[in-house]
Amino acid sequence: MADHIVMKANDLSYSTPPEFSGRSTGYRGTSVVNESNGGVQMGFRLARLEPAGEVASHVHSFEESIYVVDGSLTVDTPDGGYELTDGDYGLMSVGVTHAFRNNGSKEVTFAEMKAPLPRERFSYDTQFPGRLVTSESRRIDVRDPRNRSYGHIDPASMDPALQTQDRLALSASMRTALLVYSGISVKMMVDSDLGADLSTMFMVQYEQGGFAGAHDHPLEEAYLILEGEVAAIFDGTNYALGPGDFAWAGVGCVHEFRNIGAGRVRWLETQAPQPPPRHSYRFARDWAYLETALAATPPR
Repeated sequence: MADHIVMKANDLSYSTPPEFSGRSTGYRGTSVVNESNGGVQMGFRLARLEPAGEVASHVHSFEESIYVVDGSLTVDTPDGGYELTDGDYGLMSVGVTHAFRNNGSKEVTFAEMKAPLPRERFSYDTQFPGRLVTSESRRIDVRDPRNRSYGHIDPASMDPALQTQDRLALSASMRTALLVYSGISVKMMVDSDLGADLSTMFMVQYEQGGFAGAHDHPLEEAYLILEGEVAAIFDGTNYALGPGDFAWAGVGCVHEFRNIGAGRVRWLETQAPQPPPRHSYRFARDWAYLETALAATPPR
């Protein structure tokens, strides 16, 4: 089993996903995390939908989170149709019927994160009920307290200087709070507060020189680089990643990141399963420190 995956944007190949063959038009994807390449807890697909393209109504026995990288994607559910554009994201809980359409004039690019992992032997845990009755789609209003499944994030959302009450255009709830530490900013998107049970999705930003030391997790993580240049090390192997590149770390894979560019680094990150309340990070330096301290302690 692979302990990590790194795929460069230029090496990605898109085709109709097998479960949607004959059940979609203009829909192509590249399964960057799946059963065959080491995924256990999550599946991850980078997808494209052409103008006038659509994906038939379907339902999963897994949780699916989506993030629109570029373009406009209409998501139909029993609650109605919603138009998601750049920086919008959404959650389809287990058992929620949904369909995709592209009513725009250009191809839409979006990320699909699924947890637990779709299984090929069970038809990718996807079934096809009858067609949803579609209506005119509407933009999401993330300030509306009735909104249960969608959100929006953009580069300004990651700027510590723009987090004052008067500038929080979307919401002043704690779910939008920006966590800032050692040149790294993290903002949650899909989590238990939005209704997720099996996974998380969030945005990460590194300032110039930002660095996260070697660590690992009791969960799987995926990273889609959106902006900047980052040096990444996965279990001792060095990589240089840029916009459009993708990486994944399995359980126990020791990894670290450093911003090596002239500006900020920003990426979309997902985790499955959700982190435990404690000990979701295991930093190598802390345990190396303990080893050194114990070695210096005189035996009794």
